[in-house]
Order: sequence, then structure tokens, then C-alpha cells
Amino acid sequence: MIATSDFRKGSTKILFRDEPWLIVDFQHVKPGKGGAFVRTKLKNLITGRVLDETFRSGEKFPEPDLEKKKMQFLYADDLAHFMDLDTYDQIELDLDVIASVKFYLQENQEYNILFFKGKPINVEPPMFMILEVKETIPGVKGDTAQGGSKPATLETGLVVSVPLFIEEGERIKIDTRDNKYIERID
Repeated sequence: MIATSDFRKGSTKILFRDEPWLIVDFQHVKPGKGGAFVRTKLKNLITGRVLDETFRSGEKFPEPDLEKKKMQFLYADDLAHFMDLDTYDQIELDLDVIASVKFYLQENQEYNILFFKGKPINVEPPMFMILEVKETIPGVKGDTAQGGSKPATLETGLVVSVPLFIEEGERIKIDTRDNKYIERID
């Protein structure tokens, strides 16, 4: 059981209304009158819906039956196809369900697949990915005094802001948590 005192932003997962939820944010509130309570922002791990909910301080929740497996992305048609590298079992996920990571899907790349009660519900990309720049405007030397940025379309269709010196065909490292440019890869 997970008590409200065990909540951690972005990492605690609870079973609430028979579904797995992630604690996105929380705040302990102790009013001058009445009992303490916890204001939370929860994200449903199946639907992605975000919910604001208030709980009594000390309230307990069961841990969801979640399992994480490392699987290799094979290809995408109407569905995204993944393979377990240990058992060679394959699963398919609807692209609408994994819309938040579809720009990070690369063939033969390994991803963490989250299962709830034996059913795949979410895909977690690696924290950093190396992608090739397919399209960007040329940066002109002397354009800015402080350096600057420009949009670049990557091989997966993702558009990120990159420094002016990045050219088409170069490979760059991207942080998948916030879609930010990290560095150029030689």
C-alpha cells in the first residue's frame, strides 16, 4: 500500500478507480481548521487523462500491477509492432495510444513497454536519442550577437529548435523528456 506521505512527483504510481495513475504533482495542505489533506494532479497511464484530486492525509492506495519489459521496435503500419528480445513474442500497439512517443520510434531501437494486468499500455523511449536532421534552413554567420536557434525537422518528423550551426544531414542528441537539443554528434 502507498500512503499519501510516500507520494513522489513523476515517479509514484497508484491504483485509483481500478486504473493505474501517475502522481504528476502534489501538495500537502494543513489548514488551521480541520484535518490535513493532499492536493494531487494525477495522470492516467492508460488514457493519458490528467485529473486534479484531493485526498485525506494518510490515505492509502494499492500499488498497480505494472510490469516493465524491454522490447525492440520492429516497424509501424497502422499499428506499432514490438518484439520481446527474450521470448521473441510480438505485440502491436495502436499509434493513437502511443502518440506522445511516435516521433521517437526507430527500427531496431529498444523501448520500455509498460504492461498493466498483462496488457501493454504505454511506451517509454530512451532518455536520449540520436536522430538525423533532414531539413533546416541554413544558418548565416553573424546572424545574431548571442547565438540563436532555428527549427529543424528530424528523420522521424519531430521538429526541434537547434543552434544556427546545425546543418542538414548532421546527427544530434535529443532529450526525449522535453524534446530539447543536447549536442551535435560527430
